[in-house]
Amino acid sequence: MLPGASLLLLSAALWGLSEGCWGTPGCRVVDMSHSLDTRSQKFPIMPDFHLTLLTRGIQDGGYWTEYYKFDTPEHISTHMDAPSHFAQEGWKLNEIPIERFMGPGVVIDIRAKAARNPDYRLGIVDLRTWEKRYGKIPDGAIVFLWSGWDVRYPNTTLFFNTNPSDASFHFPGFHPAAMSWLVNKRNISMIGVDTPSVDYGPSTTFETHQVMCKANIMGLEMVNNLGLIPASGAHITALPIKLLNGSGGLTRVVATFFQEKNCAY
Repeated sequence: MLPGASLLLLSAALWGLSEGCWGTPGCRVVDMSHSLDTRSQKFPIMPDFHLTLLTRGIQDGGYWTEYYKFDTPEHISTHMDAPSHFAQEGWKLNEIPIERFMGPGVVIDIRAKAARNPDYRLGIVDLRTWEKRYGKIPDGAIVFLWSGWDVRYPNTTLFFNTNPSDASFHFPGFHPAAMSWLVNKRNISMIGVDTPSVDYGPSTTFETHQVMCKANIMGLEMVNNLGLIPASGAHITALPIKLLNGSGGLTRVVATFFQEKNCAY
């Protein structure tokens, strides 16, 4: 058997194992979500999050109980953009096939480029560079842009990298050409970013969103802990709230992988 074929078979075997490694020695589980609270980040046009206590304490029957209600916009904290967010005929949140919520993780490190230029957009060159090192982006992949922006969360000024006096935003995102390349050349399920949006901060037309959503690809925004998962080889599960007719919703994102795999770079 050729060495390359052996490597492909080994990679496939490891991928199959990583999908179901919960409880297996050496399996690591990483929470890639921010908590939802009054400091949760969202675009300024979105309403604030509110949590209201309904009851908390010892009840007449002598037992303890507590419960709350909350009021929140769809697109806040770690969340998923459904295709209907920017495509009239795109899937709504409850219409997305369940198998599209999980897949192999691809983490593309643009931290150095983002440090030099906060308006950097991940391009086709970045995708090809990753593939030269790790192989072709697998079918059903969830492709993450790792800019290191999660350390700025939940400080609004730092996270949106904005000057409050001019309300300008400056943070990295996917270039629409790279999004088109992923749509036309690869077979992915989602993209994800640790920034406020899959489009870069200065965008006014949200071209990446448009390309993504028209292709029925989902977007994960405000993802956390990308530095704790490997560049290749993790299994990602991203389960949003099943909101009827939702254009997006709060999402718990989890990565599982074997401990011997190095985290992303």
